[in-house]
Amino acid sequence: MRILLYELVGADASRPFSPHCWKAALALAHKELDFRSVPTCFTAVPAVEGGAFPTVPVIRDGDRIVGDSFDIALYLENTYPDRPSLFGGEGGRALARFVERWCQTMVNPYLGAAAMLDIHDCLAPADQAYFRESREKRNNGRSLESVASERDARHAEFLKKLEPVRSMLTFQPFIGGSSPLFADYIVFGSFQWVRITSRYPFLPADDPISDWLARCLDLHGGFARRVPALA
Repeated sequence: MRILLYELVGADASRPFSPHCWKAALALAHKELDFRSVPTCFTAVPAVEGGAFPTVPVIRDGDRIVGDSFDIALYLENTYPDRPSLFGGEGGRALARFVERWCQTMVNPYLGAAAMLDIHDCLAPADQAYFRESREKRNNGRSLESVASERDARHAEFLKKLEPVRSMLTFQPFIGGSSPLFADYIVFGSFQWVRITSRYPFLPADDPISDWLARCLDLHGGFARRVPALA
């Protein structure tokens, strides 16, 4: 039986964009597991698998339902130990947990704010209304336009926060070393998020992180390239 992956989409169901859903999708691709994407818009999330989880990604693997991208990766690692490892051992799990927290505190806040209005524009009308209300409430009543307008002023500071990854890539091609691990998919998911939803140039073309992103896009037969950058 194929695994089902519930992925967040906007008006175009063929363009899943959530960074967390991309982490789960790449974990499945890394494990070489057959799965089917179930496109899910914001307002449909509460109905996924009877409301088992408040957010996506969610997977159904036979009788098992698992939510949260990191928990999904752990489940896949434990359930399919004969497939390529997502962590390479306990140390890789600890590394991935650190990278996840770093992304959540240093990377995603800027990307989410900078692309906020772009994400809104990718959604269907009903989801636009939900997104605007929920994100403006989250930002103390500030409009999406106001939040997004600060991206230029904050861009240089954001690039400085990426220096640990940039420096590391002078030693090895992936965060995981000579080949990718789940830690790579965590960071990649964040940049895939804005690659799909925004035309803003978040990274200079000559940034080593841009080269790493290209390598990630080529992984698993170009799996992540199946959704092109926003034209």
